[in-house]
Amino acid sequence: MSARLGTSFLVWLVVGIALALPAGLWLVQINMQAMTEDWQGRPGLSVYFGQGATATNIAEAKAVLEGQNTIESVRLITADEALLEFKRLSGLGDALELLEENPLPASMRAQFAEGVDGGVVDGLTGRINVLPGVQEVVVEKTWLERLNDISDVISRLSFVLAVLFGLGAVLVTASSVRLAIESRLEEPRVLKLVGATGGQVRRPFLYFGAVYGFGGGVIAAMLIVMTILVIEPPLQSLLGSYEQVLELAGLDARFLIILLLVGGALGVMGALLAVRQRLKDLELF
Repeated sequence: MSARLGTSFLVWLVVGIALALPAGLWLVQINMQAMTEDWQGRPGLSVYFGQGATATNIAEAKAVLEGQNTIESVRLITADEALLEFKRLSGLGDALELLEENPLPASMRAQFAEGVDGGVVDGLTGRINVLPGVQEVVVEKTWLERLNDISDVISRLSFVLAVLFGLGAVLVTASSVRLAIESRLEEPRVLKLVGATGGQVRRPFLYFGAVYGFGGGVIAAMLIVMTILVIEPPLQSLLGSYEQVLELAGLDARFLIILLLVGGALGVMGALLAVRQRLKDLELF
């Protein structure tokens, strides 16, 4: 490897990219699942009133929600409270002072009890939606279901990429080991002449493939960490706008160990493939 350091680095880079793509998607899936874990089974209901909604309309909608045994809590956000919160979050307080009237409507937030049936949610949504003064009813579970669908797509995509890029890593390692065999053909011949077994002849090249694989795992970890460092500032800003803190899940010692082991296994598989084919062609087995 030291004699062909440039070639070795290119092999490590190719194997690292092959490992980093599916591993990165797996991290994305883990974090998406973590985002929705605390919300599963507890959807919320947001009721947005129109500008012309009266206090009677708001009271009627609140009474309907509070009368349901499936509703755990109801919180009313008046138009004035909505405006104050918008001023605090947007930083446009001075500009909003110039408005003659409050452009924001009142809204209401209802929290369902744990384990509520989806049919009950849909039925209550339809009932609230036809009340006078109600402009829109949003069920928060809808975006969770979409997020779960996206997570499922990412999971399947990461599996497909893992298979395809894993095969690519095996073939790249096999080609590199084959070149190493070609440059040292005399050694396996001499070993075979002095009575070495097939395992003894193959073992140095399997070590060679394992080092390629482990090196690719290290490169993959570096690529993933660098990607996270690049996207962390805008991602933190996005989550901060929702008053959330970025807490990356999955990137721990266990993940790195698995990444190295998978890389080493792919390297050994590629080396075994190359050794078997080439040494068989040379009739050393």
